[in-house]
Amino acid sequence: MKKTIDKPFLWIIALLMLSGIFIFSSAALGLLARSTEQAANVATNQFLFGIIFGTGMLFGALHVPYKFWRRYSLALFVGSLILTAAVFIPGLGLNHGGATRWIEIGSFSFQPSELLKFGFVVYLAAWLSAAKERIGTLRYGVIPLGIMLALIGAILLKQPDTGTFAVIFITGLGMLVASGGKWRHVGGLVLIACIGLLLLALFKPYIKDRITTFFNPGNDPQGSSYQIRQSLIAVGSGELFGRGFGQSVQKFRYLPEPVGDSIFAVAAEEFGFVGSVGLVLLFLLFALRGFIIAERAPDYFSRLLVAGIVILITVQSYTNIAAMLGVFPLTGLPLIFISHGGTAMLVSLAEVGVVLHISRYVNS
Repeated sequence: MKKTIDKPFLWIIALLMLSGIFIFSSAALGLLARSTEQAANVATNQFLFGIIFGTGMLFGALHVPYKFWRRYSLALFVGSLILTAAVFIPGLGLNHGGATRWIEIGSFSFQPSELLKFGFVVYLAAWLSAAKERIGTLRYGVIPLGIMLALIGAILLKQPDTGTFAVIFITGLGMLVASGGKWRHVGGLVLIACIGLLLLALFKPYIKDRITTFFNPGNDPQGSSYQIRQSLIAVGSGELFGRGFGQSVQKFRYLPEPVGDSIFAVAAEEFGFVGSVGLVLLFLLFALRGFIIAERAPDYFSRLLVAGIVILITVQSYTNIAAMLGVFPLTGLPLIFISHGGTAMLVSLAEVGVVLHISRYVNS
């Protein structure tokens, strides 16, 4: 048993964080040109609530015994589910851009679905580890996962937040496969999800617009296709080595969310193909090193917990990048460790703390 944390994984996180600070600082200049007050609020949220408090959460989680998460997994999942549903309480939920995803208390706001992601991973890891000999059955494998996803979907699709639900859905499937679930059961869940998506597209215009835009980016260039078109212009403008730090043109007037879900486009414009590939490789290293820790973890629960956290962060990050490149529909998800999102940063760093804690006990 090791006494120290996994240093390669820690270095990867440090590089991602430093890259995030560097890229965010440049992208925030575009926001500053539009609104000084908004830029100041966003920067304060990112650096104080996200990075500083998040680093504190990382060190805090580093000292929490991993068996604690298993013991209170159900309470964490149910609590995070209730907290996420609380956004619909009048006077408590905050509506922004047509979505109700935040809880606002005075001048403080946070997105509870970020905690729900973690609660889901912890509870699913506990369930799968408890039923590991029967995961291949419908009763103990795919049906419980389907019930969890249905509960989560009922809340997130109402907000609406299809991007977060998609990430949770893919993470759940990944954990089911990692625990020995049958591929035909996974295929059945995917088929049900596809049918559900088509039905939603019939009744939810925003979903239909995203699907239409994905298959035809030239459709409605000043409307539903505007963000992806501007993102592709930014990515293409970066060419091989980019325009240089702070030199992005798109972030000042054209990209709708230069510090949010469009931040990868800003990075691609300023650092080019080489810089973009470097960032993609950093997330790949994060995933590979995380899976090594998971493989060597001391017991079945800790293995699945680490795997779930790694899948969750990696899937969300690559989904954001893929959307900015036009190979996945736009989701509005933040790029973990890079883009604005104080709650996402804080919770992600806490999750990393859990992985680092478990890395102390890996079988060498």
